[in-house]
Amino acid sequence: MSESRTISVDGVELTVVLERKRVKNINARLHGTTLRMSAPYHATRAEVEQAIPELARRLLRSARARHVNREEDALALARRVAQRFPQPPEVRGVVFVTTQSARWGSYSPLGGTIRLNATLREMPRWVLEAVLAHELAHAFHLRHSRPFWSLLRRVCPDTDRANAFLDGVSWLAHGWERLPPVERSLLVPVAAEETAAGEAPGRQGSLFAETPAGPETAS
Repeated sequence: MSESRTISVDGVELTVVLERKRVKNINARLHGTTLRMSAPYHATRAEVEQAIPELARRLLRSARARHVNREEDALALARRVAQRFPQPPEVRGVVFVTTQSARWGSYSPLGGTIRLNATLREMPRWVLEAVLAHELAHAFHLRHSRPFWSLLRRVCPDTDRANAFLDGVSWLAHGWERLPPVERSLLVPVAAEETAAGEAPGRQGSLFAETPAGPETAS
């Protein structure tokens, strides 16, 4: 006999269908938005309740990783960025991962593979381009030294702009839950208006009014 209920994991609504079976471990499979789980008869309710969100999150992130890696355009972009370097580093593959939360990317010179935080897929292309350039610059300078930043800014003039963008994303991601509801509501319409206008949120839109050009404009 099975039991069914709805849960929310990482903002995704899932229907959980749990069935007790003659199995050794708690197992789960994701079919669209339905999480089908099987648990052994001896598993306690507490063990099952703990396993549900853990398995759901793991499967959701795996599914998302497969989805964002279906497109090949990131590899072509990375190779174009690599050509800007005096000695273009080899790029064999670009992989978006959902298990990397402490940094935006990494590059393996031996394998020629760039691993990127999957959220970059949803960001403006110029930000993705800057992160690719950043990782490839490590093929020449391992540390964030002065020569590293000098090289990076030459091959990617948007470096400082992208760093500021990513700092803002990180701040908002870590501080969103602490923001009072009113302040949250002030930010959401700005992003919604930019998206409706066909603009990538955060690229050109601003909370600040545009200053008209003219003799009275100060720089």
